[in-house]
Amino acid sequence: MRGSRTAVRRPSRARARGATIAAFAVLAATVPAAAGAAGTREVDTELPYVCAFPSGQRPATVRISAAFPDRVAAGEPIRPADVTTTVTFPAEAVADLAATEAAEVRAGTRLTVAVAQHDATAEATWRGTAQPVALPPSGPLTLTATGDVPTVTGRSTGELTLSAADLAVDLALGTADGSAADPAARTVTCALAKDTADHGLLAAVPVGPDPGGTDGSPSASPSPSDAPGRQDGGEPADRQRERAPRVGGDAPGGTAARPDAPPCRYDARYPAGPMSLNAYITGYANVRKLKGAALIPLTCTLIEQGEPEFEFYPDFSGGTIKQRSTGDLYNGGRTWSPPFEATFLTFGFTPTTATMVLEQTGPLTIDSLGATDFMFTSTDTYVRVPLVLRVTSLTVNGTPLDVGPNCRTEKPLASPEPDPAHHPGDHLVLHGRGEQVTGEPATGYLLLSGGPLTGEVSIPAFTGCGAGGENLDRLLTASVSGPGNHVKQTQGQTCYVAADVPNPDECTTDLQPLRIPVPER
Repeated sequence: MRGSRTAVRRPSRARARGATIAAFAVLAATVPAAAGAAGTREVDTELPYVCAFPSGQRPATVRISAAFPDRVAAGEPIRPADVTTTVTFPAEAVADLAATEAAEVRAGTRLTVAVAQHDATAEATWRGTAQPVALPPSGPLTLTATGDVPTVTGRSTGELTLSAADLAVDLALGTADGSAADPAARTVTCALAKDTADHGLLAAVPVGPDPGGTDGSPSASPSPSDAPGRQDGGEPADRQRERAPRVGGDAPGGTAARPDAPPCRYDARYPAGPMSLNAYITGYANVRKLKGAALIPLTCTLIEQGEPEFEFYPDFSGGTIKQRSTGDLYNGGRTWSPPFEATFLTFGFTPTTATMVLEQTGPLTIDSLGATDFMFTSTDTYVRVPLVLRVTSLTVNGTPLDVGPNCRTEKPLASPEPDPAHHPGDHLVLHGRGEQVTGEPATGYLLLSGGPLTGEVSIPAFTGCGAGGENLDRLLTASVSGPGNHVKQTQGQTCYVAADVPNPDECTTDLQPLRIPVPER
């Protein structure tokens, strides 16, 4: 990755785009959906689900539509296209949401799709985003989500099936005046109703040549090693993985596509300014007590850069560069990360899965200080942001526990602050250092090209966790809260949306970041 040019060599406007961002943001690589075969067939399936709300289990209707190829060659990815997931919650569920004083709902869906070929299986996640809708005063609530989904590729010839399984609906709740409701986010978990016809089957796609030439019947018989129902008394797990359908793949033509990512663009709620940048962040955050790490999902950050200040040394042999910028996490018009899941062994033996959101509760500031002698430039950048960790769902040893609508850390996450006199209060601090010899690639973290940012954070005690008289504060505090949790975030290349002609190597045609960072441990 190329770093930015030495800041003192750039014109003022170009120099202004040398900014940094940091925030939190999993996601398996996916590719834009497109029909990958000459013939396609439309699928429109309505399925019964049961969803967990604070007032109890509620029925829901989930309608899934998509286009699949009639048949694919062996080794050719199956690319579901035009995928839409429509969720209808009953009036009782709407009443639960209305109790939070929410007036507007933004939703994201995460549908688990079971993929099978012969006796080998895999799972894909179909993610969708719904447009904001007003919460109806009565009656049902319908949310329609669309989005790109992963490809799936069979490892052999024979029919490959895709079936709907568990569904999570991540709700962002807003009040009538546009502020966040309390709680600001909620995750509704749903399971396919028992005795659903065909077990949620969405499509069965033949893989391999058509033996009849025209009728679309299942392909030629698989090889003996892949015969349906083959059981040899206990196949090794790695052998099953070798035969399992592969999730994800390349775009048509063999070119790696921009992975599916949450939207990251300026809009009417957050208009771009003359110094605006956007970029993605992702990474890992350790949970020291649980001896594990949580993958922070890909998150959009919008930045308004400050004007760089340059001061020459007395002998004019070089100088220092200072810059302060501000920004926000931005997800569906709100300042928080997308929901993310983490699974740990609580107390060393109990599997615990939590769905969480990082909510920004104050300004995100970026302070960069560089020094240059016009041949060598080094820059230190500190990113500060107050973040509250919210838990929206919790499962312990396979049993869902109702955390209620207000489960969160009692105050923001806290890092050791190198300059407490100028930066009081609890907040996350991330640091990045970059160096560049003029004319050579940059190393580490520099303003334009991004790179790794690291820090350490203490997780405060939890509060407001539990419903129906059950208090889960002490459970979460005992198992998660504490100091010494290492954080490593990776920022992708910035997109300078305010440029007269945006760089096509950095920005998509609709001014979103083109470069998607990969989390690093």
